[in-house]
Parts: sequence; structure tokens; C-alpha cells
Amino acid sequence: MIAHHDYRYYVLDEPELADAEYDRLMVELRALEAEYPDLLSPDSPTQRVSGEPVAAFGVVTHTIPMLSLDNAFTAEDVQAFDRRIHERLGSETELQYVAEPKLDGLAVTVIYRDGQLERAATRGDGVKGEDVTGNVRTIRTVPQRLRGTPPALLEARGEVFMPTAGFERMNRIARERGEKVYINPRNSASGSLRQLDPRISAGRPLDLFFYGLGMFTPAAEGSGIGQTQWELLQALRQWGLPVCAEARRVRGVDGCLGYYAELGARRASLPYQIDGVVYKLDPRVDQERLGFVSRAPRWAIAHKFPADEATTLVLGIEFQVGRTGALTPVARLEPVFVGGVTVSNVTLHNIGEVHRKDVRVGDTVIVRRAGDVIPEVVRVVKHVDAQATEVQLPSQCPICGSQVSRVEGEAVARCTGGFTCRAQRQEAVRHFASRRAMDIEGLGDKLIEQLIEHELVQSPADLYRLSEIELVALERMGERSANKLVQAIDRSRATTLPRFLFALGIREVGEATALALAVHFGDLDKLSRASVAEVQQVPDVGPVVAAHVVAFFSAAAHREVIARLRAAGVRWPRLAAPERSAQPLAGMTFVITGTLQAMTRDEAQKAVLALGGRVSGSVSKKTRYLVAGAEPGSKLRKATGLGVPVLEESAFLALLKPYRAL
Repeated sequence: MIAHHDYRYYVLDEPELADAEYDRLMVELRALEAEYPDLLSPDSPTQRVSGEPVAAFGVVTHTIPMLSLDNAFTAEDVQAFDRRIHERLGSETELQYVAEPKLDGLAVTVIYRDGQLERAATRGDGVKGEDVTGNVRTIRTVPQRLRGTPPALLEARGEVFMPTAGFERMNRIARERGEKVYINPRNSASGSLRQLDPRISAGRPLDLFFYGLGMFTPAAEGSGIGQTQWELLQALRQWGLPVCAEARRVRGVDGCLGYYAELGARRASLPYQIDGVVYKLDPRVDQERLGFVSRAPRWAIAHKFPADEATTLVLGIEFQVGRTGALTPVARLEPVFVGGVTVSNVTLHNIGEVHRKDVRVGDTVIVRRAGDVIPEVVRVVKHVDAQATEVQLPSQCPICGSQVSRVEGEAVARCTGGFTCRAQRQEAVRHFASRRAMDIEGLGDKLIEQLIEHELVQSPADLYRLSEIELVALERMGERSANKLVQAIDRSRATTLPRFLFALGIREVGEATALALAVHFGDLDKLSRASVAEVQQVPDVGPVVAAHVVAFFSAAAHREVIARLRAAGVRWPRLAAPERSAQPLAGMTFVITGTLQAMTRDEAQKAVLALGGRVSGSVSKKTRYLVAGAEPGSKLRKATGLGVPVLEESAFLALLKPYRAL
């Protein structure tokens, strides 16, 4: 049975069991073999590392086998591990260990010869793995050449993983495109590293931490690895190999368990997923004395965190309406304790995910809460009734009764009620009042919640009829604060057309697109009467955005709110023809890299395009500016080498400022 699940997990990346259930089976098998030694066979799962290499990759035979670790599940298991080491070494003094996170990824080995990356392979079955050299080379944190005075031969071993933020971003994009999403970061890392086309791997947010050693041949004085596990990590880091910053030297069992508790408390805040802690005896000479059992070292152990998966029943599936109108199916579960909390509700993201996983009322499902994040349904284990009705998307909003719309090719369905839908109203008002929209100072989220709750504001237009008397009656709102807010609302009546368009909250119309629409049409009435084809004439506005714009202005409720806003004195200067045709960035090519703070990269691109500039994905001699956010990567190095001017975000915003004020 365990061999079957090993094949599903390691080879196919399609596990059928929750990790906790698999661990339980392995513990049970070890107990049986300990009680009945005659049953122990060489091919037992406890005597070898699981999995086989996929034949599509070249096969690599490990000169030194890549073994796995035995597991500890309780403090008593760790104490027994420490006691065994004391007994074998004949030591009575407190031992020193190196403790580090147990990353939830894919084990690899990378060989450097004369400092140059030569080959990389997966662990596979521990003896033979898969040649993934081309894919590992695409991981930006892995150096192609080592720094300093590296060994003549170094086989560094580590774990390829996918940071949580990169995993969530990749899945969000996949959902928006209606594509398959990955189950978890571990499967994502494994699937990304084992792509036959390295270009696909290069597009995935993979990372790697090194923690151990295979073969090693010193080249000269200064290229040694020290006498301890801790010194080995420092040597790896010195040669330019990434090492987990969470690794610590600890003393004795108390030090190990203290590290385990401290890291467990911070588990949710780590930028990657872990499923436990690894303890390694620090002195390497003692590691060699202790040696190995058939499949694991005697001097190291993995202390696993409590199970983050569990099995439960789906009691019902309901649809919630978000602040942007998105209808989200939510599974009501038979309460189950998982990942340290009791879970009774789980989001199913969108109707496409419901159908892809085929979740139905009454099903038995596996629920995961890995790393203390939002729980999710991993997969259906069993349909309670093969004839159970498939969940259908409602045709009307469960909150306001408006029509539900789902654009072909999109995963998310939305309520079309807009301002009239109570679920969307608060977000619409918050966005309308935000700094880059109407800029109503003092109108924060808590106050907006009160205005909605007391039914003082049904749409943004109601803000302009608020009186000081009404505001003073609200919680934590004194006369002075009420007076200042009324004045701020009054000042916001004088705005610009791009700001007003952005404030309306039209789907996918950010600041750059709002500016482009204002510059192109110059007049709100002309824009509100435009057809999809006419809106598509605006530079870089495609059919989807054009359809959203036309649909917004076609809704009677939206037209009524706009009329009330204008009647309340909201106004803007008419854009003169020269301003509409101005293209201040014409002829300039921009490359945008790294993470921006004030806007998304997509918004930055649209801002450049709206002003006549061009955006490229690669740096060349024709590039006018490289816009560099945080962690710019290789594009910054190339731009510097070519002498391309580099704009930090503040300088880029300063360049745009005269035109963004339109």
C-alpha cells in the first residue's frame, strides 16, 4: 500500500492520501517490523528512499546516495533521538545541534567543478535521479560560478521550493485565465523543476536553499568546509550558495524543542512553506562515527509539525458576494481540526474550481491548512452520491437580485448591481474617496462602514449631501472632525476627468486607462455614449476593457449616480484639444522590472502607453529608460552594462507627474 502511495506522490505528483495519513501508515509499518523482525524485507518502504526517476529525463547515478531522514512527531521522539546519540558516542555532556526549517519542496544535488556549475539532479530513489541541469540553471538564486576560492569538486545538496507569494501569484493568474491551478507550493516546485522545456521552468518563481554535502575535493588552502555542520553552512554561503537564514546552532534537547516552538509560532509569516524542523548533530567527526542506517543518517532527524490536512464532509455550498461583485462559492464543512484550528468554512474560489474539483454536497474531501494559511479543499476523496447534483452558478445575485454575469474565458462571475448591491457598496465608496481618486481626506474604512450601516450612504453621490449633524451622531465623530470631513468632501467637488473616471470604479480601468480615456474622448458625455468599437480606438484598450466601460455606462443605476454627482457640483475642466493629442513620451521605449510600490507594473505600463511611449520586455541599446523597482534582477545588470539610464520608482513617478495630474 505504501509503495503505491509513494508512486502517486513522488512520480505522478498526484497523491491520494493526506500527509498525516501517510505518516501514520509509515509509523505503523515501522512498529510492525520492530515487533516482527522476520517480516522486514530489503524492499520495504522503511529500507529505501521512495520514488523512481521519470524516463523522459536523463538518468543520473548518485556517487554518494541521497538519503532521507527519519521523522519525529513528539517531544518524546526528539528526546529518544538525543538519548540514542549519547549512548552511541558514550557522551554524558550536552550535545550541540544545528536546527533549520524542513522545507516543503524537492531535494536536488548540484555539482560544481572548478567553481563552475556542471550538473544538477533530483534525488529520485536516492540512488538514481533525473538530470535537471538546464532547469536548475534557470533559478536565479543558484550561481553559475562559485565565489572566492571554491573546491575543485563540490556537490552541494539542497531543496528547491516555491515561495508562497510566487505560488499565490501564479495560481491567481491561472484562475483569471481559466487554467489549471496547482494544489500546493510543493507540487508547484516539483512540476516546475521537472518541465522538459527549461523556458517553462524559467518562468516559474523557484528558489533553492542548500544545506548539505555530497562529494567534496578541496582545491587549495581556504576551500575547506570546517569541522562542524554550522561551519559547512557558512562555507556554502561564502562560496555564493543560498543557505536558509533561519538555521541556528542550539544546545541539547531543550535548545532543539525551543527552536521548534519558536519557528512554529512564526510559521505563517515565513515566505515559504515548511512542514517541520530538521536537527543535525553539529560536529562532523561525530556524524561520521554515528554513520547511517539503511535509508537515513543516525545523526539527523526531522521533527514534523502537526498535520495540516484532514478529511471531512461537505454539508453545503453557498455563494457569497464580494465587495467587487465577485460571486465566491463557499463550502460549509462538518467542523474538523486541522493546522491548529477548527475549520468549518472553506472558499472554493470560483465556479470553475468547483467543477474542476467536482465538489458536491455530501462529498468526503481533504482539507488543507498548510502553514496556517486560509484553508482549502485539496480534492474529493469520495462522492457520497454519484447522482448528486452538480453545483450551478446562480443567475441572480443572492444579495440584491441583480443579474449575474460571467465573461467568456474568465473564471470569476460577478453581480451586475454595482452601487445598488449592498455587498459592493462599501468598497465602491472607499475606492471613490481614495487618494488617487476623489481624495476625500478623513473618510476612512471605519467611518465608511458606519455610513453604510446607518444607511446614510447608498452610493458615492450621497457623500455630497452629508451634514455635520448626521456625522456628529456617529461613533468617535466630534464636531471638529465632522466639520473637517464636510470641508474635505466639498473640496473634492473640483476634480479632473481622469480622476473622476478612475473614482467610478469601472472594472479594469486603473489610473492609466482612465487617463487614456479622458485624453481620447475629452468629454464624459461622449465617452458614456461610445460603442465598444469606439472605446477600442483608445490606445491599448482591448475588447474586454472596452466592454466593461460600455457596460458600466449602459447601467441605469450608474447613470443615475453620475447625474446626482454632477448635480451635487462635482465638476472638472474640459480638456483642450492640444492636451488630448499630446504624446509626451512618443518615441521612448521603457522596460519595467522589479516590484513597484505606488502602482502595479501593469498600471505603470499603461501609464507609459497612454502618454505615447512604448513598453518592451527586454533591454537593448534602443531602450530609453529602465524603470527599476525592488529586486530588479538581471535586467538592471544588462541596462547598466549597455549604459541605459535607470529610473528608480520615485524618478519614474516624477516623470509622469505633470501628465498624471490631468
